[in-house]
Amino acid sequence: MDKERYAAGDSNRITREYFDSLLVEMRHLDNVRPDTAVTVFRERFRTPVMMAALSHLSNVRENGMAELAKGAAAAGACMWCGMGEEQELEEVAATGAKTVKIIKPYANREVVYRKMEHARQCGAVAVGMDIDHQFGADGQYDNVMGLPMKAVSTEELKGFVRAAGLPFVVKGVLSVQDAVKCVQAGVSAIVVSHHHGILRYAVPPLMVLPEIQKAVQGKLDVFVDCGIESGMDVFKALALGADAVSVGRGMMEALRESGAAGVTEKINRMTTELAGVMARTGIPDIGRMDPWVIRTGDSRFLARATLS
Repeated sequence: MDKERYAAGDSNRITREYFDSLLVEMRHLDNVRPDTAVTVFRERFRTPVMMAALSHLSNVRENGMAELAKGAAAAGACMWCGMGEEQELEEVAATGAKTVKIIKPYANREVVYRKMEHARQCGAVAVGMDIDHQFGADGQYDNVMGLPMKAVSTEELKGFVRAAGLPFVVKGVLSVQDAVKCVQAGVSAIVVSHHHGILRYAVPPLMVLPEIQKAVQGKLDVFVDCGIESGMDVFKALALGADAVSVGRGMMEALRESGAAGVTEKINRMTTELAGVMARTGIPDIGRMDPWVIRTGDSRFLARATLS
């Protein structure tokens, strides 16, 4: 990473440096060929590498979202959709990709309910909300592409969960406090994320991940995004407690250059690298990840410090 491109407090630089500070033990005896398959929202996928909740990718590739979905489906990966028109989600659904739809906290709550209903009609495997877009940098309610946002209370979140008719995901959790509130609201999964540096000096997701996983006690799935670029990054996230990961910007070059085929190749490459790390660390499958395999650069066990 070229650090000169980043200003002081850039959360993406901090996150990358944290990833790179984590070291991995090797364990060789009694190992088996690893299985990278995962079950997410009652669906089986060949890889824990999921697409991030992106949208409006026509500037990257013509029919970019549909191409991303085709690539994910071919690789046996879960597709996610963010803010976008209904037609975009319909085009994604038509690819056959198993898809999660994430909805912004629109001030007009009827838009939220309408989009959840549309996601159900499109066959989405889950829906959810992007809570880190409630406020802008000025402390006022955010406005995204001309659409005003509004804060969400825990009680209101319970209502969204009840109305969804599908597993409900909250994206943008970066604290134990929010994670516990999501459990209280009956949420099915959370995404630990700082939304590509929406706040300067944000905690790296992997730093808070073990604390969150301990606090939720297995009552919901915990996913991670932000800065995941390789199979080794995926492994570190899984070892520290993630059930799966999301990759967004890390897929853009592959999508731009080769469309769906490039996305499939990128996911497969990351999954193959993940399998290689699992094989050399004695991890037989995703369900038996071990946080003790991760150490910080100063040789203290990160997992022992944060999980004890």
